[in-house]
Amino acid sequence: MKPSVLDYASPRSTAEKSAALLLDLWDRLGMLIVLLIMFVAATIFVDYFFSATNFKSLLLSVAMYGMLACTMLFCLAAGDFDLSIGAIVALGGITAIIVCNHTHSLALAILAAGAVGAGVGAINGFVIAILGINALITTLASMQITRGMAMLATGGGPLAAEDASFYRLGMYSSLGLPNPVWLMLVFFAIFGTLLHFTIFGRNTLAIGGNPEAAKLAGVRVRQTKLMIFTIQGMVAGFVGAVMASQLGTIHPFETAQGYELTVISACVLGGVSITGGIGSVVGIIVGTLIMGTVQNIFDLKRVDPAFRYIVSGGILLSAVLLDRLKMKLAAK
Repeated sequence: MKPSVLDYASPRSTAEKSAALLLDLWDRLGMLIVLLIMFVAATIFVDYFFSATNFKSLLLSVAMYGMLACTMLFCLAAGDFDLSIGAIVALGGITAIIVCNHTHSLALAILAAGAVGAGVGAINGFVIAILGINALITTLASMQITRGMAMLATGGGPLAAEDASFYRLGMYSSLGLPNPVWLMLVFFAIFGTLLHFTIFGRNTLAIGGNPEAAKLAGVRVRQTKLMIFTIQGMVAGFVGAVMASQLGTIHPFETAQGYELTVISACVLGGVSITGGIGSVVGIIVGTLIMGTVQNIFDLKRVDPAFRYIVSGGILLSAVLLDRLKMKLAAK
Protein backbone atom coordinates (compact mmCIF):
# COMPACT_ATOMS: atom_id res chain seq x y z
CA MET A 1 0.00 0.00 0.00
CA LYS A 2 1.32 3.43 -0.91
CA PRO A 3 2.15 5.47 2.20
CA SER A 4 0.27 8.70 2.76
CA VAL A 5 1.78 12.11 3.26
CA LEU A 6 0.89 11.94 6.95
CA ASP A 7 3.16 8.91 7.37
CA TYR A 8 6.14 11.13 6.61
CA ALA A 9 4.91 14.10 8.63
CA SER A 10 6.84 14.93 11.74
CA PRO A 11 5.03 15.20 15.09
CA ARG A 12 5.64 18.91 14.99
CA SER A 13 4.00 19.37 11.59
CA THR A 14 1.01 17.28 12.70
CA ALA A 15 0.70 19.39 15.86
CA GLU A 16 0.87 22.56 13.80
CA LYS A 17 -1.87 21.28 11.52
CA SER A 18 -4.01 20.38 14.53
CA ALA A 19 -3.44 23.81 16.06
CA ALA A 20 -4.32 25.48 12.76
CA LEU A 21 -7.51 23.42 12.53
CA LEU A 22 -8.51 24.31 16.09
CA LEU A 23 -7.76 27.99 15.42
CA ASP A 24 -9.90 27.93 12.29
CA LEU A 25 -12.72 26.19 14.19
CA TRP A 26 -12.52 28.76 17.00
CA ASP A 27 -12.46 31.60 14.49
CA ARG A 28 -15.65 30.32 12.87
CA LEU A 29 -17.62 29.00 15.84
CA GLY A 30 -15.85 30.19 19.00
CA MET A 31 -18.17 33.05 19.94
CA LEU A 32 -21.25 31.02 19.02
CA ILE A 33 -20.07 28.34 21.46
CA VAL A 34 -19.53 31.02 24.11
CA LEU A 35 -23.08 32.31 23.51
CA LEU A 36 -24.56 28.83 23.83
CA ILE A 37 -22.63 28.20 27.07
CA MET A 38 -23.91 31.51 28.44
CA PHE A 39 -27.50 30.59 27.54
CA VAL A 40 -27.24 27.18 29.20
CA ALA A 41 -25.58 28.58 32.33
CA ALA A 42 -28.12 31.40 32.60
CA THR A 43 -30.99 28.96 32.14
CA ILE A 44 -29.70 26.86 35.05
CA PHE A 45 -28.56 29.56 37.47
CA VAL A 46 -30.65 32.67 36.68
CA ASP A 47 -34.34 32.68 37.63
CA TYR A 48 -36.83 33.64 34.90
CA PHE A 49 -34.13 33.75 32.19
CA PHE A 50 -35.56 30.90 30.11
CA SER A 51 -38.97 32.34 29.28
CA ALA A 52 -40.63 33.78 26.22
CA THR A 53 -41.22 37.08 28.00
CA ASN A 54 -37.55 37.43 28.93
CA PHE A 55 -36.33 36.46 25.45
CA LYS A 56 -38.59 39.11 23.95
CA SER A 57 -37.20 41.63 26.43
CA LEU A 58 -33.63 40.58 25.59
CA LEU A 59 -34.20 41.06 21.85
CA LEU A 60 -35.81 44.44 22.44
CA SER A 61 -32.86 45.53 24.60
CA VAL A 62 -30.35 44.79 21.82
CA ALA A 63 -32.42 46.12 18.91
CA MET A 64 -30.74 49.55 18.86
CA TYR A 65 -27.27 48.06 19.28
CA GLY A 66 -27.96 45.55 16.52
CA MET A 67 -28.99 48.18 14.00
CA LEU A 68 -25.97 50.33 14.81
CA ALA A 69 -23.64 47.32 14.64
CA CYS A 70 -24.71 46.73 11.03
CA THR A 71 -23.03 49.95 9.91
CA MET A 72 -20.23 49.93 12.48
CA LEU A 73 -19.30 46.62 10.85
CA PHE A 74 -18.58 48.48 7.62
CA CYS A 75 -16.54 51.17 9.41
CA LEU A 76 -14.40 48.59 11.19
CA ALA A 77 -14.09 46.37 8.12
CA ALA A 78 -12.75 49.37 6.21
CA GLY A 79 -10.14 49.99 8.93
CA ASP A 80 -11.91 52.86 10.71
CA PHE A 81 -14.43 53.37 13.53
CA ASP A 82 -16.97 55.95 14.63
CA LEU A 83 -17.16 57.30 18.19
CA SER A 84 -19.92 59.80 17.37
CA ILE A 85 -22.84 57.39 16.87
CA GLY A 86 -24.24 57.82 20.38
CA ALA A 87 -24.37 61.59 19.96
CA ILE A 88 -25.94 61.22 16.50
CA VAL A 89 -28.59 58.93 17.99
CA ALA A 90 -29.48 61.65 20.52
CA LEU A 91 -29.58 64.39 17.87
CA GLY A 92 -31.61 62.17 15.54
CA GLY A 93 -34.15 61.45 18.26
CA ILE A 94 -34.49 65.13 19.13
CA THR A 95 -34.90 66.00 15.45
CA ALA A 96 -37.61 63.36 15.03
CA ILE A 97 -39.57 64.63 18.05
CA ILE A 98 -39.34 68.29 16.97
CA VAL A 99 -40.48 67.51 13.42
CA CYS A 100 -43.31 65.23 14.54
CA ASN A 101 -44.52 67.74 17.13
CA HIS A 102 -44.77 70.40 14.43
CA THR A 103 -45.97 68.37 11.42
CA HIS A 104 -47.75 65.44 13.12
CA SER A 105 -46.12 63.19 10.51
CA LEU A 106 -44.15 60.12 11.60
CA ALA A 107 -42.76 59.67 8.07
CA LEU A 108 -41.35 63.21 7.98
CA ALA A 109 -39.91 62.75 11.47
CA ILE A 110 -38.06 59.59 10.38
CA LEU A 111 -36.78 61.23 7.19
CA ALA A 112 -35.57 64.30 9.09
CA ALA A 113 -33.74 62.18 11.68
CA GLY A 114 -32.06 60.12 8.97
CA ALA A 115 -31.11 63.24 7.00
CA VAL A 116 -29.54 64.94 10.03
CA GLY A 117 -27.61 61.78 10.85
CA ALA A 118 -26.47 61.41 7.25
CA GLY A 119 -25.25 65.02 7.30
CA VAL A 120 -23.10 64.45 10.38
CA GLY A 121 -21.84 61.17 8.93
CA ALA A 122 -20.98 62.82 5.62
CA ILE A 123 -18.92 65.45 7.43
CA ASN A 124 -17.11 62.70 9.33
CA GLY A 125 -16.45 60.86 6.09
CA PHE A 126 -15.22 63.98 4.30
CA VAL A 127 -12.76 64.88 7.06
CA ILE A 128 -11.49 61.29 7.37
CA ALA A 129 -11.49 60.14 3.74
CA ILE A 130 -10.88 63.37 1.81
CA LEU A 131 -8.85 65.47 4.25
CA GLY A 132 -7.02 62.46 5.70
CA ILE A 133 -7.61 63.21 9.40
CA ASN A 134 -7.46 60.30 11.85
CA ALA A 135 -10.85 58.68 12.59
CA LEU A 136 -10.26 58.81 16.35
CA ILE A 137 -9.74 62.59 16.42
CA THR A 138 -12.46 63.29 13.86
CA THR A 139 -15.26 61.28 15.44
CA LEU A 140 -14.26 62.28 18.98
CA ALA A 141 -14.58 65.93 17.97
CA SER A 142 -17.80 65.17 16.08
CA MET A 143 -19.22 63.48 19.17
CA GLN A 144 -18.69 66.62 21.26
CA ILE A 145 -20.05 68.96 18.59
CA THR A 146 -23.12 66.81 17.96
CA ARG A 147 -23.91 66.55 21.69
CA GLY A 148 -23.62 70.31 21.90
CA MET A 149 -26.03 70.75 18.99
CA ALA A 150 -28.50 68.39 20.68
CA MET A 151 -28.29 70.42 23.90
CA LEU A 152 -28.83 73.69 22.02
CA ALA A 153 -31.90 72.25 20.30
CA THR A 154 -33.57 71.44 23.64
CA GLY A 155 -32.07 74.03 25.96
CA GLY A 156 -30.19 71.28 27.76
CA GLY A 157 -33.26 69.45 29.10
CA PRO A 158 -35.31 66.45 27.93
CA LEU A 159 -37.72 66.74 25.03
CA ALA A 160 -41.02 64.84 24.91
CA ALA A 161 -43.14 63.73 21.95
CA GLU A 162 -46.64 65.19 21.89
CA ASP A 163 -48.19 63.38 18.91
CA ALA A 164 -49.62 59.94 19.74
CA SER A 165 -48.85 58.62 16.23
CA PHE A 166 -45.13 59.03 16.94
CA TYR A 167 -45.15 56.01 19.26
CA ARG A 168 -46.14 53.52 16.54
CA LEU A 169 -42.55 53.04 15.43
CA GLY A 170 -40.99 52.11 18.76
CA MET A 171 -43.75 50.99 21.13
CA TYR A 172 -46.05 48.89 18.94
CA SER A 173 -45.66 45.20 18.11
CA SER A 174 -46.28 43.09 15.01
CA LEU A 175 -46.75 39.32 14.92
CA GLY A 176 -45.82 39.03 18.58
CA LEU A 177 -42.53 40.95 18.41
CA PRO A 178 -41.86 44.65 19.10
CA ASN A 179 -41.33 46.73 15.96
CA PRO A 180 -37.70 47.60 16.87
CA VAL A 181 -36.86 43.88 16.85
CA TRP A 182 -38.33 43.48 13.35
CA LEU A 183 -36.36 46.52 12.22
CA MET A 184 -33.16 44.98 13.59
CA LEU A 185 -33.82 41.75 11.66
CA VAL A 186 -34.46 43.72 8.46
CA PHE A 187 -31.20 45.62 8.98
CA PHE A 188 -29.29 42.37 9.44
CA ALA A 189 -30.73 41.07 6.16
CA ILE A 190 -30.05 44.29 4.21
CA PHE A 191 -26.50 44.87 5.41
CA GLY A 192 -25.64 41.19 5.26
CA THR A 193 -26.59 41.21 1.60
CA LEU A 194 -24.73 44.47 1.06
CA LEU A 195 -21.51 43.17 2.65
CA HIS A 196 -21.39 39.67 1.22
CA PHE A 197 -23.07 39.94 -2.18
CA THR A 198 -22.29 43.39 -3.61
CA ILE A 199 -19.26 45.17 -5.03
CA PHE A 200 -19.61 47.81 -2.31
CA GLY A 201 -19.20 45.15 0.39
CA ARG A 202 -16.24 43.52 -1.31
CA ASN A 203 -14.61 46.93 -1.76
CA THR A 204 -15.12 47.68 1.94
CA LEU A 205 -13.29 44.50 2.97
CA ALA A 206 -10.57 45.14 0.38
CA ILE A 207 -9.95 48.64 1.73
CA GLY A 208 -9.63 47.34 5.27
CA GLY A 209 -7.31 44.54 4.20
CA ASN A 210 -4.92 46.72 2.20
CA PRO A 211 -5.93 50.25 1.14
CA GLU A 212 -3.06 50.70 -1.30
CA ALA A 213 -3.66 47.38 -3.02
CA ALA A 214 -7.38 48.17 -3.21
CA LYS A 215 -6.60 51.54 -4.81
CA LEU A 216 -4.30 49.92 -7.37
CA ALA A 217 -7.07 47.43 -8.14
CA GLY A 218 -9.39 50.27 -9.08
CA VAL A 219 -11.35 50.66 -5.85
CA ARG A 220 -12.40 54.25 -5.18
CA VAL A 221 -11.15 54.25 -1.61
CA ARG A 222 -12.02 57.79 -0.56
CA GLN A 223 -15.50 57.72 -2.10
CA THR A 224 -16.25 54.34 -0.51
CA LYS A 225 -15.21 55.55 2.94
CA LEU A 226 -17.28 58.70 2.51
CA MET A 227 -20.29 56.54 1.67
CA ILE A 228 -19.68 54.25 4.66
CA PHE A 229 -19.66 57.12 7.16
CA THR A 230 -22.69 58.75 5.53
CA ILE A 231 -24.66 55.51 5.84
CA GLN A 232 -23.39 55.10 9.41
CA GLY A 233 -24.71 58.54 10.33
CA MET A 234 -28.03 57.99 8.56
CA VAL A 235 -28.64 54.73 10.43
CA ALA A 236 -27.67 56.35 13.76
CA GLY A 237 -30.16 59.15 13.09
CA PHE A 238 -32.85 56.60 12.26
CA VAL A 239 -32.08 54.65 15.44
CA GLY A 240 -32.51 57.91 17.33
CA ALA A 241 -36.02 58.24 15.89
CA VAL A 242 -36.83 54.65 16.90
CA MET A 243 -35.47 55.24 20.40
CA ALA A 244 -37.42 58.46 20.79
CA SER A 245 -40.58 56.66 19.68
CA GLN A 246 -39.93 53.87 22.16
CA LEU A 247 -39.09 56.07 25.15
CA GLY A 248 -41.29 59.08 24.40
CA THR A 249 -38.55 61.47 25.55
CA ILE A 250 -34.95 62.15 24.61
CA HIS A 251 -32.31 63.76 26.80
CA PRO A 252 -29.58 65.48 24.76
CA PHE A 253 -26.75 64.42 27.06
CA GLU A 254 -27.85 61.18 28.72
CA THR A 255 -29.41 59.42 25.72
CA ALA A 256 -27.23 56.72 24.09
CA GLN A 257 -24.23 57.49 26.31
CA GLY A 258 -21.60 54.80 25.79
CA TYR A 259 -23.39 53.25 22.81
CA GLU A 260 -20.31 53.53 20.63
CA LEU A 261 -18.20 51.32 22.91
CA THR A 262 -20.95 48.73 23.31
CA VAL A 263 -21.48 48.52 19.56
CA ILE A 264 -17.75 48.25 18.84
CA SER A 265 -17.49 45.53 21.52
CA ALA A 266 -20.33 43.58 19.90
CA CYS A 267 -18.65 43.82 16.51
CA VAL A 268 -15.22 42.72 17.76
CA LEU A 269 -16.76 39.87 19.77
CA GLY A 270 -18.43 38.83 16.53
CA GLY A 271 -15.10 38.46 14.77
CA VAL A 272 -14.83 41.86 13.09
CA SER A 273 -11.16 42.84 13.05
CA ILE A 274 -10.30 46.26 14.46
CA THR A 275 -7.51 46.46 11.87
CA GLY A 276 -9.99 45.98 9.02
CA GLY A 277 -10.57 43.51 6.24
CA ILE A 278 -12.50 40.89 8.23
CA GLY A 279 -16.14 40.81 9.28
CA SER A 280 -19.53 39.18 8.81
CA VAL A 281 -23.11 39.96 9.70
CA VAL A 282 -23.55 36.54 11.32
CA GLY A 283 -20.65 37.46 13.59
CA ILE A 284 -22.18 40.74 14.73
CA ILE A 285 -25.49 38.98 15.42
CA VAL A 286 -23.64 36.64 17.80
CA GLY A 287 -21.62 39.50 19.31
CA THR A 288 -24.74 41.61 19.84
CA LEU A 289 -26.54 38.71 21.53
CA ILE A 290 -23.55 38.09 23.82
CA MET A 291 -23.54 41.73 24.97
CA GLY A 292 -27.32 41.67 25.36
CA THR A 293 -27.29 38.40 27.31
CA VAL A 294 -24.71 39.77 29.75
CA GLN A 295 -26.82 42.87 30.36
CA ASN A 296 -29.98 40.78 30.66
CA ILE A 297 -28.37 38.56 33.31
CA PHE A 298 -27.25 41.68 35.20
CA ASP A 299 -30.83 42.99 35.13
CA LEU A 300 -32.32 39.74 36.37
CA LYS A 301 -29.71 39.42 39.12
CA ARG A 302 -29.91 43.15 39.94
CA VAL A 303 -26.17 43.59 39.72
CA ASP A 304 -24.71 46.88 40.96
CA PRO A 305 -24.17 49.35 38.04
CA ALA A 306 -20.51 49.71 39.05
CA PHE A 307 -19.88 46.05 38.26
CA ARG A 308 -21.69 46.44 34.95
CA TYR A 309 -19.17 49.07 33.87
CA ILE A 310 -16.28 46.89 35.03
CA VAL A 311 -17.54 43.82 33.16
CA SER A 312 -18.40 45.81 30.01
CA GLY A 313 -14.90 47.29 29.97
CA GLY A 314 -13.41 43.86 30.56
CA ILE A 315 -15.40 42.42 27.65
CA LEU A 316 -14.16 45.18 25.34
CA LEU A 317 -10.54 44.66 26.41
CA SER A 318 -10.87 40.88 26.06
CA ALA A 319 -12.36 41.25 22.60
CA VAL A 320 -9.50 43.48 21.45
CA LEU A 321 -6.88 41.14 22.93
CA LEU A 322 -8.56 38.17 21.24
CA ASP A 323 -8.51 40.01 17.93
CA ARG A 324 -4.82 40.82 18.35
CA LEU A 325 -4.05 37.18 19.24
CA LYS A 326 -5.87 35.92 16.16
CA MET A 327 -3.92 38.34 13.96
CA LYS A 328 -0.59 37.13 15.40
CA LEU A 329 -1.48 33.47 15.01
CA ALA A 330 -2.71 34.03 11.46
CA ALA A 331 0.55 35.76 10.57
CA LYS A 332 2.65 32.74 11.61
